[in-house]
Amino acid sequence: MENWKRSGRAFFAAFTPPTFWLVTFFIVPLSLIWLYSFSSKTGVTEITLDWNLGQYARALEPLYLGIFWKSILMASATTAICLVVAFPVAIAIVFSKPTMRMWLLLLVILPFWTNLLIRTYALIAVLRTNGFINNGLEWIVVNADWALSLVGLGDNRIVGPFEPLSLLYNNTAVVFGLVYVSLPFMVLPLYAALDRLDRSYLEASLDLGAGHIRTFFSIVVPLALPGIASGIVITFIPAMGSYLTPDLLGGTDSQMIANVIASQFKQANNWPFGAALSFLLMYATFFALAVRAVLMRKEGRGDAR
Repeated sequence: MENWKRSGRAFFAAFTPPTFWLVTFFIVPLSLIWLYSFSSKTGVTEITLDWNLGQYARALEPLYLGIFWKSILMASATTAICLVVAFPVAIAIVFSKPTMRMWLLLLVILPFWTNLLIRTYALIAVLRTNGFINNGLEWIVVNADWALSLVGLGDNRIVGPFEPLSLLYNNTAVVFGLVYVSLPFMVLPLYAALDRLDRSYLEASLDLGAGHIRTFFSIVVPLALPGIASGIVITFIPAMGSYLTPDLLGGTDSQMIANVIASQFKQANNWPFGAALSFLLMYATFFALAVRAVLMRKEGRGDAR
């Protein structure tokens, strides 16, 4: 059979449509936004391309750097929580019976079958003042006081009248929502890495006297580092640029950088400044990917030695 790489017609027939799509609908629009970042707003809707760095200088002001830093912290907290929660989930899937493994993976990817907006509104129904959590806690408190009265303790209350918890429109709600959305992105790479794990290493470690905790940190974690690195990257980057979750679950003090960018393109109608903020976020993403590539290359050289 003729090698398709040696056939120019087959090569162009296979790669021309996706290349055209990528250039037309990704590179060209992105290039226009990049040009906007070096422009100035000269009127209500007028934009002049004068190749200045004023928009980037404004984006580096303390106010916006603070929002960037806050977004990094919230994305980092989301990634750390996802890693802690996803690791035992991935291990449970790997060590489950083959007949159960498919169903467990299906449960992990099941949220992708529902629109993100619908899932976020469902989370609002859980966290709001009259949501399922507060209603459940109120039921527990009321019935606990009723049980005290039943055994003759009168009207004594355990914690007093129930006050609904403030679970929505704050930073905690945003991080919880980001974890809720991002958790499958961490579970799947960890599962892929742990599924290739040679279990004889675990048996040897346990036979040589190492406990389960030491085996986990000395054997499992180092061998799962590629999956951990991939999970961190594909969890942190979407969390950093998340718009919908902070917009719906956060309050006025819970806005992340994506919400500020959206407000510049919509309410403020300041496309040059919004473009500069967008590309600063993109530059940071490229830097994170470059750091990961360097670390993975060093790890590969260390393994080769």
